[in-house]
Amino acid sequence: MSERSSTPTLPDVPATDLLEHGLEHEQVVFATDPASGLRAIIAIHSTALGPSLGGTRFHPYPSTAAALADVLALSRGMSYKAAVAGLDLGGGKAVIIGDPAKHKTEALLRAYGRFVESLGGRYITACDVGTFSEDMDVVARESSHVTGRTEAHGGAGDSSVLTAYGVFCGLRAAAESVWGDADPADVLTGRTVGVAGVGKVGRHLVTHLVDAGADVVITDVTPAAIDRVRDEHPGVRVAESTEAMVAAPLDIYAPCALGGALTDAVVGELTARIVCGAANNQLAHPGVEKLVEDRGIVYAPDYVVNAGGLIQVADEFEGFSFERARLRSARIYDTTRAILERAKTDGVPTATAADRIAEQRMLEVGRLRGIWLG
Repeated sequence: MSERSSTPTLPDVPATDLLEHGLEHEQVVFATDPASGLRAIIAIHSTALGPSLGGTRFHPYPSTAAALADVLALSRGMSYKAAVAGLDLGGGKAVIIGDPAKHKTEALLRAYGRFVESLGGRYITACDVGTFSEDMDVVARESSHVTGRTEAHGGAGDSSVLTAYGVFCGLRAAAESVWGDADPADVLTGRTVGVAGVGKVGRHLVTHLVDAGADVVITDVTPAAIDRVRDEHPGVRVAESTEAMVAAPLDIYAPCALGGALTDAVVGELTARIVCGAANNQLAHPGVEKLVEDRGIVYAPDYVVNAGGLIQVADEFEGFSFERARLRSARIYDTTRAILERAKTDGVPTATAADRIAEQRMLEVGRLRGIWLG
């Protein structure tokens, strides 16, 4: 898998400041099991809408502070993602510190599962970078609060399929808002789309784009990921680097790998009219969204368009139906259009409009729900 950990939104700051930042969260749990080598952090941002759901990221963070920054930012994003998607779920996330290729064992995953179980259902886990459906089957041997399991165990399987589909739906909505005079069926035909990161989600997104008639350019740090996409779609072009792709003529930029993809420098160079991708936490720092708006770039907020994976694993609660989950993910098109319209009406960046919609739902419903106790 080529998707990498998002860039923490609070890099290079003292751990005490990170802990202060975490006070907006309902609960942050540090989990250690010396026997298995487990070192993990589980962050529950909000249960105002229901139990918190979010994946487990297994990554070799350079420090505990970096891991904490990532899990705090990611769990907050999950709250907003679930709220905008209309789910009765809160936001949570977990990170396991270590190299999954070296440190992932049955003992470690089962120890992690026991910590998840100890939270009594306030946090429900699933897959993320460095973890897979097969890993969730192991975690589920110790906890009943697990989604994203393999199809053999009644789960939804690979959530990247509907994550990519949701991003494509959001991208199409953004394209129609920019090129409104085009036939909706052909709005992406001939448009140049740069996809940065073609691991699981990016790879599926490329297929949707090619099928829609787009001219696709890709980058990835893993040669095998590029080779796999080119084998499937020989017409796809490969850029020398993400930096070179961003500076080249693009109609749409789809960051699907690193978080923090939209820095001041990137926004200053970007030629694309639209940014819409699967990566989490794309805005490198607060204020970037205003710079994006000032340059006339339409930004489809990441947690809005990449909610398909969350919708997919959440569907397991009802007995998984791929078609039902796909239809629910298709609503991301309507949600994206509504947010773009709200941004115009309110005169604010699209990221602000999305936050307002999410916060309004959490506030209104949260008054009725309070803190989730299981």
